[in-house]
Amino acid sequence: MLASGGGSNLQALLDAIGRGQLEAEIVGVFSDKPAAPALLRVPEALRWSVDARLEQDRAHFDSMLAQAVTRVRPDWIVCAGYMRILGDAFVEQFRGQLVNIHPSLLPRHRGLHTHARALAAGDMLHGASVHFVIAELDAGSVIAQVEIPIKPDDSAQRLAARLLPREHQLMTAAVQLLVEGRLSEHDGKAHLDGHPLFMPMRLDLHGTLTAALQKTRA
Repeated sequence: MLASGGGSNLQALLDAIGRGQLEAEIVGVFSDKPAAPALLRVPEALRWSVDARLEQDRAHFDSMLAQAVTRVRPDWIVCAGYMRILGDAFVEQFRGQLVNIHPSLLPRHRGLHTHARALAAGDMLHGASVHFVIAELDAGSVIAQVEIPIKPDDSAQRLAARLLPREHQLMTAAVQLLVEGRLSEHDGKAHLDGHPLFMPMRLDLHGTLTAALQKTRA
């Protein structure tokens, strides 16, 4: 997992693994911030970090990161709160293995400050999206989303706090499908069980993902 901050999504995955809900293993946590609290959520042997602010050469940092990730041979690389833009070479090396969770209903509000921007835009709904990572920021094929209503008295902080538990559920449900081998990316589209997703899966109130599949012709 790639993380720059507190690692609440990482903790959600660790908790789900611990209670037997998620059949997965975290083989490494990688950060561009050595002080990131996310690193402390796993044993020291699973931690890797380099202060990106001290690396003037972006390509060199990405190369070090790629080497570290390759050493642990992950099936999937999950970006959760990783705030550094990945370079094209890194993305291309791991294309199809890279997923990200983003706090908005993509394609709306790509980038930063999504909660405040949703409020400023007068949106009725907000949410989070899990998507495949491509070189263009937050533009990869969306796998799954969760929606919450925006309330009249919401601030950016209150909205973020209400979304976070649902975001954790979304991440856990999506990762379960990943480790089961049911998700893949082909021709820029997310596929479930070999069929293109007609639209992103939706997380229901019980934490279950439902899908609309585009059946391929025989």
